[in-house]
This record gives sequence, structure tokens and C-alpha cells, in this order.
Amino acid sequence: MKVYNTLSRSKEEFVPLTPGEVRMYVCGVTPYDFSHIGHARSAIAFDVIRRYLRFKGFRVTFVKNYTDVDDRIIRRANERGVEAREVSEQYIAEDQKDMASLGIVPPDVAPKATEHIPEMLRLIEALVAGGFAYVVDGDVYFEVRRFPAYGKLSGKNLEELLAGARVEVDERKRDPRDFALWKGAKPGEPAWASPWGPGRPGWHIECSAMAMKYLGESFDVHGGGEDLIFPHHECEIAQAEAVTRRTFARYWLYNGFVNMGAEKMSKSLGNTLNIRDLVQRHDPEALRLFLIGTHYRSPVEFTDEGVRERARALERLRRMPLEAARLGASGAGGPDGGLPATLATARAAFAVAMDDDFNTPQALGVLFDLSRTLYAYADLVGRGERAVQPFVEGVSVLVALANALGLLERTPAGAEGPADVRARVGTLVRERDQARKRRDFTRGDALRAEIDRLGWSVEDTPSGPRIAPKTGG
Repeated sequence: MKVYNTLSRSKEEFVPLTPGEVRMYVCGVTPYDFSHIGHARSAIAFDVIRRYLRFKGFRVTFVKNYTDVDDRIIRRANERGVEAREVSEQYIAEDQKDMASLGIVPPDVAPKATEHIPEMLRLIEALVAGGFAYVVDGDVYFEVRRFPAYGKLSGKNLEELLAGARVEVDERKRDPRDFALWKGAKPGEPAWASPWGPGRPGWHIECSAMAMKYLGESFDVHGGGEDLIFPHHECEIAQAEAVTRRTFARYWLYNGFVNMGAEKMSKSLGNTLNIRDLVQRHDPEALRLFLIGTHYRSPVEFTDEGVRERARALERLRRMPLEAARLGASGAGGPDGGLPATLATARAAFAVAMDDDFNTPQALGVLFDLSRTLYAYADLVGRGERAVQPFVEGVSVLVALANALGLLERTPAGAEGPADVRARVGTLVRERDQARKRRDFTRGDALRAEIDRLGWSVEDTPSGPRIAPKTGG
């Protein structure tokens, strides 16, 4: 199994520090607004990586943080006249809903920066004591020149960084490249006690402290969006390795951006797409299928039509378990047509794709090729020319491989029991009601058709939608 390591700028054999175990840290969101498609892209990319590692048999410890103290949170809180904590907690709760809607497996640990101030203070004290940091008027700065390896992740050298330094630098710093570990308290900002006076942590120190607390001084994988390579992750490495003198993280993995047309998506450009809106107009699994249709390291050009196209492809996969349930009851016998060998080949091809730096486009190609083979085999089973059991086993293989990517986890309509059907109808009715309130009548009609297909009718009344099973339904 090989992964592309940004630290070495090459694909490397993946060898965890502890055999059979992977420790993994991914940078999470700064909760000052609703999470958007860019956050979804990163979350899904690392969810797939985590799932596949577990599929391979590794024990994975997955940590993803919340940066819940930040200038943007403070600014939003001051605008609203509330505490910063109120803002961050609101958007953390919203992010967790969004991640659940996308089928993201929750992290094993989801630490918040504000709950780890003591760990950060200990790390900063060690940096000051070791001569890597200095104090100026209640602020603490990391002295970049004291860590010659600074720039090894991003490929930047110190002289290039100096040449590119902004003119309006803090004159109190020894070097314009030095970065804040601790910021002295200012009016209207949250603050904590420290040996240098009240204040709050700088952005970079939190992840070094939290990663080492939960994963140890050296761990296997650190990930995030490619915009975090510099300065955030460069600074994380410097802070951690200056104190421990050990490799902080061994493999650095990054997902590419989501673009709208040909431009990068950003809040400043006003072209973001919130997850909570996207999952109202698109099947969340179709959104996942769309995003993993591009390799995680490459940029994605987002289009609604692209997601709708993937939704149609997804339905072909979803019909497979229904076919297995329908044909499986027949107990048809006959030759297997070499299907078991085809299944073994598919499993091997899927592993080859995913073992090559998690090549999801190639792995999806294997899935859809297998589904075509299974559809053709099902036709032969229906004509009594093939045994049904190899087909049922084939669908089981298809579902297991899809699950490794976070697909086909929803119970297919038609394979549920009566209670499951009613619960699903209730969900569809609520989605339809929301679509109608948005005046998205096309989506509303599609949802009504799905409700009808499940054997239920929906009637719009002044007091809200009313559902009932159709006669014989």
C-alpha cells in the first residue's frame, strides 16, 4: 500500500509505527459559520481513507479538532453581542449535523481548542525554556531561525519567506517570519491565565498540543485541506519537533480544493455552498459519489448536474440488493458461469486501486464494472440459465466494497420491513415539505413519486401533509 506523502513529495510505502494500528489527525473546522462543500470534500476524503484502512484490517484512532477560539469567531460574537463560546457551540452543533447527513463516521476524539489550554501552555513553556520562543509584552512568539528545518513540508526556505514577508509586520518581533504562540488579552476577546499574563493561544499551537495528547509525540498520518500546508502545518511541525526532537507525523496527506467553474470556492468571493442546503437538493450519497469520483488530491469542479448524474448511477448500484432479495427467494440452480472467479478479480482490482494512494476513481470503475457483470448474470438467473447463489454472493461483495467508500449504507427501498418503510416515508414527507417551502416544486414532485412508489399517498392539508397507505399497499 502506497500513499503520497507531501513531506517527501513522493509516493511511499505505508508502514505504521505500530503494526496493525494507524493513528491519524485531521484538522477540522473553525466554527464561525455553516460548513460548506469544501469542508464536505475534506471530510469525505478522509472518511474514505479511514474506512479503507479499517477495511484493510487496521485499528484506526481518528482525531479531528474544532478551532473554537479564533478572530472570526470573536468578530461574529461581538457583532451579535454574545460570548464567543455561544457562536462556536452553535456552529459545532451544525457541523455535526452536516457530517451526519453526509454519512461521515464521527471521529474517535473531537477535541476543542478551548478545552486544551493547559496542554498548550505546557508546550509553549517548553519552547520558551528551550530557547525556541520569546516573550514580548505578554505575547509569545516562536523564533523561526532557531528551527532550521522550518519549510521542509511546504518546500519554502527561510530566505524566500523573508523576501515574501508583509511590510506591515509587528516591529516587536525579532524576525517578520516569527509566529504567535500566545496572544496577550485585548478588550472584547476571551482570555485565559498564563505565565505571561491573560491571553489566548495562537492558531497553530492548538493542533500540536492536541495531536500529541491523543496520539503521542509521533504518529502516523496528519491530513487536511491543501491550504493548511503553509503556514499552519509547517508551524505545527516546528512547535512539536523543537520540543520532542522526534518526527511529529510521518505521512502528510492533503485534499484538493473545490472550484466553482474555474475558480476556487471561498467565502470572500461569495461562492460557497453550505452542506445543509446541498443535502436538501441532492441525495447525500450521490454528493459523496460525485466528490470521490475525483482523486482526493486533485481539484474538483462542482456542478449540480454532475451530482444529479452521479445520483442516476447510484440508483443502479442500489437496485442490486433488491435484485438479490428478489432472485434469492427462487433458489434457482445451474452453472455459475465463472462468476466466483470474476468476484475474486474484482476484489483484487479494488484493492490495487485503493492501495495506490486511495485511487477512488479507479475503485469506482471496478464497482460499476462489477455491477454491469452482475446485471447481465441476473438476466441469466431469471431465465433459469445460471445459479442464483453466486449472484447473491456477488451482490454481497459489491456492497462490501461500496461500504468501504461510504456508499450503499442506506437500506434500499423495498428491502425494508413495514416499520422501516413508514419511517422512510416520514423522512421523504418532511423533505418534500421543505422543498415546497423553498418553492422547489420539481424536487417536491420527485419526492411525491418516491412516496407513491413505496405504497403511500400524501395529501396536503391546511394543518400540514397527511400520509396514508394506499389500498393494498
